[in-house]
Amino acid sequence: MTATWSLLRLVLRRDRLLMPLWIVCLAVAPIGYLSSIEAAYPDAASRQRFYDLNVTSATFVVRNGPLYGSSVGNLLAWQCGFIPVVVGLIALLTVVRHTRTEEEAGRRELTGATVVGRHAGLAAAVIAACGACLGYGLVVGLGVAAQGVPAAGAFALGLGFSLVGWVFTGVGAVAAQLTWGASGARGIGIGGLVLAFLLRAAGDSSGSAGWLSWLSPIGWAHRMRPFAGEQWWVLALALACTGLLVALAVALSARRDLGAALLPARLGRATAKASLRSPLALAWRLQRGTLLVWTVCLALIGLLMGGVAQNVAEMMRDNKAVADVLARMGGGGGVMDAYLAGTMTLFGLAAAGYAVQATLKLRAEETAGRAEPVLATAVGRIGWALAHLAFAVLGSAVVLAVTGWATGLAYGSGASLVPAALAQLPAVWVLAGLAAALIGFLPRFAAAAWGLLGAFLLLSLVGSALQWNEAVLGISPFAHLPRLPGGTFTVAPVVWLVVIASVAGIGGLAALRRRDMPVG
Repeated sequence: MTATWSLLRLVLRRDRLLMPLWIVCLAVAPIGYLSSIEAAYPDAASRQRFYDLNVTSATFVVRNGPLYGSSVGNLLAWQCGFIPVVVGLIALLTVVRHTRTEEEAGRRELTGATVVGRHAGLAAAVIAACGACLGYGLVVGLGVAAQGVPAAGAFALGLGFSLVGWVFTGVGAVAAQLTWGASGARGIGIGGLVLAFLLRAAGDSSGSAGWLSWLSPIGWAHRMRPFAGEQWWVLALALACTGLLVALAVALSARRDLGAALLPARLGRATAKASLRSPLALAWRLQRGTLLVWTVCLALIGLLMGGVAQNVAEMMRDNKAVADVLARMGGGGGVMDAYLAGTMTLFGLAAAGYAVQATLKLRAEETAGRAEPVLATAVGRIGWALAHLAFAVLGSAVVLAVTGWATGLAYGSGASLVPAALAQLPAVWVLAGLAAALIGFLPRFAAAAWGLLGAFLLLSLVGSALQWNEAVLGISPFAHLPRLPGGTFTVAPVVWLVVIASVAGIGGLAALRRRDMPVG
């Protein structure tokens, strides 16, 4: 464990922008939810109606978890039901980034050549991730309690988010010991996260199999019961599980060589297939898994969102405040159009996440040293970059089309929502273009593309609900899209967004062609 604190300072220095950014941006969500709930359901009667409509809805329970009561705090805790999944994802990605990714890039070997203990790097990554999750939980607790709800419930809500992050910190630490590459470790960790969500959903939606929720750390966050008789002992369960997982990761790390893995690597072909003899084919080989995961996950969410549409219409019919919030997010027609258009905005933001990840694959290949051997051949920089950008542009169209179709299928309107989903593409392409510009002009800050997406997410969701100034909301490209279904399609803003995306992307490619490569 020698030099653990030095490596911890290094981790915090490297994440000095990213870590505070996700903590603050994600903390704004529950605080904003509370304000919107108080505005939409100002009295006990309206909140009780909300409770009566949703407490028995299996689809709503699958998506957000159990609803324990009709108080403002109960509605807030239920509305935040998906946040633990996001916190768990961030925690495991953080650990993998500072462990397996460091080994894969060769940096762990350099630091290990100094006076550094064998397990110091793992310990530093775990401490940083757990500390960030704890900090996030406390920020949420303080922010929510400051708005007048019971402090015990507010901190139970925040620490429920933290405990999911702690457990998946341990999951990420174990996954980092098992595979040869960071992508494999991320795949194992995300697979565990999906399994935890499914166990929680199955347990909460089935009275006879409620015990399944206790097998999931996401279920533990709900079993903290914020604002409904807090069960603080659940934190001890999460801490014990985290400790066991970290101890397992340490034991596994001691059994393998640096840079090696416990699971055997699959041997590749002696010669490449003919289908891998072009930059586009190589990009397909590298990007296809990411495209498949995003498409399947968003399609499943689309089925959930389409399935609850009728319940939402019932809630909005007698509650003008809720209808107004969804109308500001999107939709120019009736209550169903407002809900579906708001849903399409959410899917557009999610598809932008895929586009950013697909574009940043360029930077990942560069920093890992895999781009140089490719560019040492007859492949040019522009052709190599365009092959990956093709997936950011066309792949996001595939993601949105499939998601729109799945939402329409669950809603009962077939493929009628596909055009509404595809209407989000110009804003998605703006994010891809900005990510390409960062890679070209400021490669060391390419990850700031995620910060831009977080800012647009904040403006589109929280800003719209809280009725921020139109000039501020207009910073987000999603604010200028036609609000479909129900709205009027306008060509001019779509053209302007495509032009902005094209200019940013072309500028990034021009800068990439002229700058040194790689840039560490």
